Amino acid sequence: MSGNQDGIGVGLIGFGTIGTGVVKVLKDNAAEIEQRLGFPLRMVRIADLDQDTDRGVDLTDIRFDADASALIADPNVHIVIELIGGYDVPKKFILEAFEAGKHVVTANKALLAMYGREIFGTASEKGLDIAFEAAVGGGIPILRSLREGLAANQIETVLGILNGTTNYVLTEMESTGEDFDVVLKRAQDLGYAEADPTFDVEGIDAAHKLALLTTMAYGAEVVFEEIPTEGIRGLLPLDFELADDFGYKIKLLGVAKCHRGDGGTERIESRVQPTMVPKTSMLANVDGAMNAVEVIGNAVGPTLYYGAGAGEMPTASAVVGDLIEIAREIKRGEAGPVAPLSYLPQHIVPKETVPASEVLGRAYLRFTAKDEPGVLSRITGALGEEGVGIASVVQRESGTGADTVPVIVLTQTASEAALGAALEEIGKLAEVTEAPRVIRIEKDV
Repeated sequence: MSGNQDGIGVGLIGFGTIGTGVVKVLKDNAAEIEQRLGFPLRMVRIADLDQDTDRGVDLTDIRFDADASALIADPNVHIVIELIGGYDVPKKFILEAFEAGKHVVTANKALLAMYGREIFGTASEKGLDIAFEAAVGGGIPILRSLREGLAANQIETVLGILNGTTNYVLTEMESTGEDFDVVLKRAQDLGYAEADPTFDVEGIDAAHKLALLTTMAYGAEVVFEEIPTEGIRGLLPLDFELADDFGYKIKLLGVAKCHRGDGGTERIESRVQPTMVPKTSMLANVDGAMNAVEVIGNAVGPTLYYGAGAGEMPTASAVVGDLIEIAREIKRGEAGPVAPLSYLPQHIVPKETVPASEVLGRAYLRFTAKDEPGVLSRITGALGEEGVGIASVVQRESGTGADTVPVIVLTQTASEAALGAALEEIGKLAEVTEAPRVIRIEKDV
């Protein structure tokens, strides 16, 4: 498919917030795009079930109806954009587009995390492109950086603040001292959080994105459901206060690492968890609804990619960037010059994962215990019996006249297995009244 003398035609399925932004970018920046491409990139057709809402954009010369299949079959459409979200329906349309010989751009990280193997495999089989920069980090070009800019590196570590909603909530809890529920309600009122915020606050959205990053960083076929994932519910203002005292900030991080052994063996570690990072680190200073990804390569060292991780125009920027990349290849008469997942398909394979029990690290532990003599020694003793060293201990007065107090322990480096065994024993103590809160520490101060 070579396009025509009028340029490359684009069809959009899903005319919501991001789709509206895409139309705006294509219209407002048409001259700059044509100067970069050498030919125009035009929205020729849109499909959406909602035909009545005024999106506030000029649809002159754009056909707008509800027939997505007709859009895909239209010979004037060379690239199909899928922006409807979800699983089954967008998957159907993407595979239908491939069958019709059309290239695809999507922002659907959940779909790619769940069904990426089939979708990417079909694109490769058909010799077509699928681009998805907007699926991770909104307007941040992190995927293109992994795929091209850092291609000379062995990637050692990927650390990402991948969800703007949770980062806003954590930033507000830190700055105001307010409880989680209060801040979450404000995030919903401001439009940062959905009415049902489960995907965000439980870490599921971040895990979808981490699955894609892990594959692109290490050529590892990742099963999204197997990524250990913890959300931010249950954090207290006290945790932020003490984190500050210890020299840390709390972020919800997606973490991916490659443990390389003798003979070229590789084991992949990936997880999403509330994490303490030093206040002096780059990631600690990413506040509000912003996203950031730190990538450490063996040649380049640490690099940071920062920007708006969501929103109409930043996400539309990434979508249109993908359109431009594919349009260039269409005009050159070839597709897929750069593998969409960075590694060639035959080199994306299942790789051994590091069991969670073997992961080493430090941790912040918050216990709620009866205010009785000897409790602290029993907690620290149980940790010591499992070989979990202690770096610091703090016992706070309740300040409310309650008969329980918070006990905080910062551990030395230990395995998750040892820590889990110690916490199991501590949980049996009658003096400990609630399950402990565990926050991992990613880097030392």
